[in-house]
Amino acid sequence: MDTSVIIEYVDLQGEFHEQAGAVFAALAAGKLEAIVPHAILAETFHVATRLYAKLHVEGPELVASELVEWLYRLPSTVVPNEDLGLAVDTGKAKSRFGLALTDCYVLAASKRFACRPLFRKVEGEMARCIEALKQEYQVLFLEEYT
Repeated sequence: MDTSVIIEYVDLQGEFHEQAGAVFAALAAGKLEAIVPHAILAETFHVATRLYAKLHVEGPELVASELVEWLYRLPSTVVPNEDLGLAVDTGKAKSRFGLALTDCYVLAASKRFACRPLFRKVEGEMARCIEALKQEYQVLFLEEYT
């Protein structure tokens, strides 16, 4: 699961909040498992802190930290060990597609765990290689479920 999906869930005004909510409802019910690499947890903390500060939430870093800890401890969340294989697979995806490193972590983790990567929507850099990503990784986007 990409950071964008997590942030879409916590942003009640998000364009795809309803779809992200359905994903998290399935996680909470134990009907779905999320693979969340460490890099995604770090990025989630950063982006959530900025979002909470923008919304004038008191103690944005503390609230973001609580979000990341909740996600980390959620029984249906798997945070893979940072092993050499994941690092190499991430590097291969980065070399091949030139996407953001965290996106490449999501792609690599999806291959290692034989699951489908989930992103919020097709971003600019993904658009140029979307067919290859769909073929090789079977990527999913919240925007596809409107």
